[in-house]
Amino acid sequence: MADPSSRMLRLLSLLQTHRYWPGAELAERLGVSVRTLRRDVDRLRELGYPVNATRGVDGGYQLAAGAALPPLVLDDEEAVALAVGLQTAAQGGIAGIAESSVRALAKVVQVMPPRLRRRVDALRAMTSPAAWTTGGSVVDPDVLTTIAEACRAEERLEFAYTAADGTPSERLVEPLRMVALGRRWYLVAYDLHRHDWRSFRLDRLTGPRRTGVRFRPRELPAADAVEFVRAAMDQRPGVVFDVDIRFAAPAERVRAHVGRWGEVEPECDGCRMRMRVDTLDWPAMVIASLGVAAEVISPPELIAHARTWARTLDRVREVS
Repeated sequence: MADPSSRMLRLLSLLQTHRYWPGAELAERLGVSVRTLRRDVDRLRELGYPVNATRGVDGGYQLAAGAALPPLVLDDEEAVALAVGLQTAAQGGIAGIAESSVRALAKVVQVMPPRLRRRVDALRAMTSPAAWTTGGSVVDPDVLTTIAEACRAEERLEFAYTAADGTPSERLVEPLRMVALGRRWYLVAYDLHRHDWRSFRLDRLTGPRRTGVRFRPRELPAADAVEFVRAAMDQRPGVVFDVDIRFAAPAERVRAHVGRWGEVEPECDGCRMRMRVDTLDWPAMVIASLGVAAEVISPPELIAHARTWARTLDRVREVS
């Protein structure tokens, strides 16, 4: 393998797919001498890849965990599996990883060849997600990745949008950030037609199109995108519930369970969780899934809602 760049990528791929490589065997796989292999390993170390070496007759090489994550080399099967897994995580019910999953997915899709994108689309079309979506909304991963790429590239975006009252419109925006909040996805963007900042629910957004026109980000009139969406939710008409619950569990456990969808504060005998939602299904699910004693402070409707859930679950019977 004469091309040093190709040889380095091949070496990295072999190290990532094998726990330990004897030096002679690894050099043979690469078609180089043991001395050339040693120099290539040194180059990988200079690039930040922690490669451990053992000396002696049976000496060899092994890729170790480092202080930072260096770039990975993936084969076709691994790239497809990674993209499908990130799509599932982006739509799933695991708190705290949806937004990072979309950012990672946008990076993978950007460099993925069309033939692999088609395989990812085919797998997604033939797979039914099993994640919790009660009270939330499922957004097409293509919509998520298109918007994430526009945010990262600071590129203007066009899309069709349907307001809460059913009014359709065409929007041209400068996208800033996507936010996963209250089991829904939102886009925070500057609306060029209305000359103001807006938050858009992604399940009401269709046909996003990148325009190719770059922009310089404006200053958001809020501490961050999450606070902007929360403030916008407070001003919207409709049924909104301010949920306040005490749990007989450590704050760390409850915080890990609800992520950014709620605020959790420790108390002497447990913790207290507050969240604002437009459906009581989500806090009822939190109560049921945590499996600890809970005291509903507000709203009173949640107590009746949780009892309805309890009666429904009590009717579950094993098939004989």
